[in-house]
Amino acid sequence: MSSPPNLLMMQTAPAGSAGGTASILMGIVPWLLIFVIFYLLMIRPQQRRVKDHQAAINAVKKGDQVITGGGIRGKVTKVSDDEVEVEIAQGVKINVIKSTLSTVLSPNTKPAND
Repeated sequence: MSSPPNLLMMQTAPAGSAGGTASILMGIVPWLLIFVIFYLLMIRPQQRRVKDHQAAINAVKKGDQVITGGGIRGKVTKVSDDEVEVEIAQGVKINVIKSTLSTVLSPNTKPAND
């Protein structure tokens, strides 16, 4: 009498393991979906902003208006590989490392309130 229940258990075991694989797969799919959404909405746009910022810093030239990370606004008077010389007032020039520039404005840009 104990023989038929053992046979039933043996026959249903492989079907149960296939269901277990599908169950694991269905548990992973939501996590993958969350990662894809996170990548598309957060990581990719941030990488694009960093790339655009690096391009703007590398393209800085004499005469551009810049704003440093500390909030100092001035006009670029000299550019070297790693530094720029910024005139912040008449006759007052400071050397600033390029990577600390937060914004590069073109010389033709007018303030919004004019």
